[in-house]
Amino acid sequence: MRIQLQLDAILTDLKTLPPGKLICSQNGNRVKWYVSDGHTKTYIPKRNRYFAEQLAKKKYLTLALEDLSQEQRALDFYLSHHSKHTGKTEHLLTNIQGYQELLAPYFQTNSEQISQWQNSPYESNPKYPEQLIHKAATGIMVRSKSEAMIALHLSTMKIPFRYECALQLGDTTLYPDFTILHPETGQIFYWEHFGMMDEAYYYQKTFPKLQLYASYGIIPSINLITTYETKKHPLSSEVIVKTIEHHFK
Repeated sequence: MRIQLQLDAILTDLKTLPPGKLICSQNGNRVKWYVSDGHTKTYIPKRNRYFAEQLAKKKYLTLALEDLSQEQRALDFYLSHHSKHTGKTEHLLTNIQGYQELLAPYFQTNSEQISQWQNSPYESNPKYPEQLIHKAATGIMVRSKSEAMIALHLSTMKIPFRYECALQLGDTTLYPDFTILHPETGQIFYWEHFGMMDEAYYYQKTFPKLQLYASYGIIPSINLITTYETKKHPLSSEVIVKTIEHHFK
């Protein structure tokens, strides 16, 4: 089920990416970008970096699709040959008197796990507390109206989350906007909202951050949710709801 959800997410994302194949050509210390249609290749100037990034993302997701498809085939093969008999641990818990009661403290229901996760203390972002000026409907203070909307819809749709919870990636500590616990699978997702994409300094920091996430297995459209906005194109509630439904419903 998890793999199929990831496959569906990648296929959906691939439909939004431009046609063509990215070619990176090394020229001394410089790298030039080209787009190929299978017959000819066209130079991509540096001012069109976003187009190159989209093609790079397309290549990555295509390879990820192949890897996940192979994993799915291996899993299907295993399940088709695996014994359908009840496992020994399940037999112990269901058929041998006394064990279920004694072991109950070590097993939690899904709702208990969610409640414990939500109510456990965590390290939050200590930087720029003066920027926490928007109060979300959940009572937490966030940095933007868009983040307040995301918090509202996550809460309304009963998706457990933490705001700006510390995440250690090697020597770097990040504070993703939202750390989310999938209410059914228990898988952790991260949501980064990039809210000033029309500002050059902000845009230039975005791609290295995504690269860092990817280097630690946190991949856009798989376990990293990304949304974007500019002054002319603000984030809408409709996009937020559809994004949540796509990943968690």
